[in-house]
Amino acid sequence: MIDEEGFRANVGIIIANCEGKVFWGKRIRQSSWQFPQGGIDEGEEPLQAMYRELQEETGLLKEHVQVMGATRDWLRYRLPRNMIRRSSSLESEPICIGQKQRWYLLKLVCEDSSVDLCACDVPEFDSWRWVNYWLPAKEVVYFKRRVYERALQELAHLILPEAKPLALEGFDRESGENQMSNTGKEPGAVKESNTKQARK
Repeated sequence: MIDEEGFRANVGIIIANCEGKVFWGKRIRQSSWQFPQGGIDEGEEPLQAMYRELQEETGLLKEHVQVMGATRDWLRYRLPRNMIRRSSSLESEPICIGQKQRWYLLKLVCEDSSVDLCACDVPEFDSWRWVNYWLPAKEVVYFKRRVYERALQELAHLILPEAKPLALEGFDRESGENQMSNTGKEPGAVKESNTKQARK
């Protein structure tokens, strides 16, 4: 669904484990990493879309997670000009100029082995890992960074009760730690799992 301003309605999903690490997926046959996300279909509520996208992209079902919370408002980002798709009838009119997203924070309540990146015919990810909660705001593609930062900051208290927002300019890319404070957190990436061969 695309609104009158050209933003497509979308859900973003942050999956956390009991240690406060979050699921970080590598897009299939690409070098970029991101959270699970996807568009909301016409007539579909954001929560319904979230569970559908969760299953399609990670293989996890409703019973595998606990919904900890969601962002209060839509968070928007604009696509770079070269990524804006144009209408076939009116070449100068953009179909979608960006995404407006409702973000959900989920807690995994099952074993990691329940993750199945080949749950749908066209997988989104080909590998995944657990990373430091704040790392994705630094690692995601540049035009999504502000939305990631806002979503993570708004939801952090639900999974990290004593969390304080990180200043990204002081965030160490390799360790997943904030170098502007002595937090003593563990390195960002602690586990990586490769997908099974994608089904045809």
